[in-house]
Amino acid sequence: MNSTQNNQNSFLESYFRLSENNTTVKTEIIAGFTTFIAMSYIIFVNPSVLKITGMDPNGVFVATCIASAVGTLIMALYANLPFAQAPGMGLNAFFTYTVVLTMHYTWQEALAAVFISGVLFIIITLTSIREKIVDALPTTLKLAISAGIGLFIAIIGLKDGGVVVANPDTLVSFGKLIEPGPALTLIGLLITAILMARKVKGSILIGILVTTIIGIPMKVTQPTALSKLVSAPPSISSTFLKMNFSGLLDAKGGIGIAITSLVMVVITICLVDLFDTLGTLVGTAEKANMLDENGRVKNMSKALICDAVATTAGSIFGTSTVVTYVESTAGVAEGGRTGLTSLVTGLLFIVALFFSGLVGMVPSQATAPALIIVGVLMISSVTKINFSDFTEAFPAFLTIVMMPFTYSISNGIATGLIAYPIMKLVTGRRKEVHPLVYVLAVIFIIRFALLPQ
Repeated sequence: MNSTQNNQNSFLESYFRLSENNTTVKTEIIAGFTTFIAMSYIIFVNPSVLKITGMDPNGVFVATCIASAVGTLIMALYANLPFAQAPGMGLNAFFTYTVVLTMHYTWQEALAAVFISGVLFIIITLTSIREKIVDALPTTLKLAISAGIGLFIAIIGLKDGGVVVANPDTLVSFGKLIEPGPALTLIGLLITAILMARKVKGSILIGILVTTIIGIPMKVTQPTALSKLVSAPPSISSTFLKMNFSGLLDAKGGIGIAITSLVMVVITICLVDLFDTLGTLVGTAEKANMLDENGRVKNMSKALICDAVATTAGSIFGTSTVVTYVESTAGVAEGGRTGLTSLVTGLLFIVALFFSGLVGMVPSQATAPALIIVGVLMISSVTKINFSDFTEAFPAFLTIVMMPFTYSISNGIATGLIAYPIMKLVTGRRKEVHPLVYVLAVIFIIRFALLPQ
């Protein structure tokens, strides 16, 4: 027995170069479990968000687990980095509320757009264009996009939980907070916030589970699915290979408008995914002293390839864009330094496939607090924006507020990218703007001029 265990440890040591990274098998396994607990809320939230498009939540659940496992295992075995991947919060909202509900694509067409963006990711990553694009975009807008998505996700959570409702006189107002649904949302929000404040590991996941249980006596949670808590995974046939490419080019206004609309969708997906993944990679690696002598993340190009392949695979299985999760910092904080950490996390996503019954009983009022809390975490980037420079502050402000106020991530990005070069031009600071930003501004101006809002 000891001989077998020693052989296994020796293989893991050599493959993942544990000693070189000052870590051990035990540390990496614990880190992998920690990362999974911190981010596994996505297997509850993603089906809840995407089912609004008409997608089968059971199929989305399976697609979420498989896409997360595929992306994370590739990160483990190819890049040897302790980062996990899953469908991105914000991008699933963009998929649902902007691409499908606002732009009136079907969810099958939206999956095709995600696939195209994934293939584009692969191409531009292999040619190093992806990193050049990120370098070209103003830091202010990168920070503003993250903050704006935080507000957008938060308002979705408040709406889904019944805390905020439409009002013909004031646009929005409080819902009936004493009713079971909104009351459960507020209870769940308070529980999750307290757990976060006390720095409890897996706070969001624990908050979802506890809120779901509290919802049973309140008759919000329907516990019928609990009898099938552990079962074979549901069928993925409802979402697998359902991409509709031909529909992307169908538009009442003609092929020109159809192409412009598609370009806008793909650009938005690319930009948000770029910032999510690179921000997570750089920020986490910096805190864990995992940068090389040039200040770059080790195996950065490989990590970006993993993200691109995972997005492409996710669209095939039937889910929105896959990104590298900031919750990976939880595992890194536990000492995770190699791909063994993400290997454990990826395998746990496969295990999660057998707990679909638990997902089936989680009400939207239990996942709504998770959306709001994620919004809190994302909006923190606003503190790094230089509001003393109005040429930076104004575009950032528009980017942030237009996302929740127009219920569209792409509108926020578009208005920010249009305003930024204009502010620099009129103040004689045009050289501060990369030529690519001018190109993107023109594209989005055309989008607003030609496409129906």
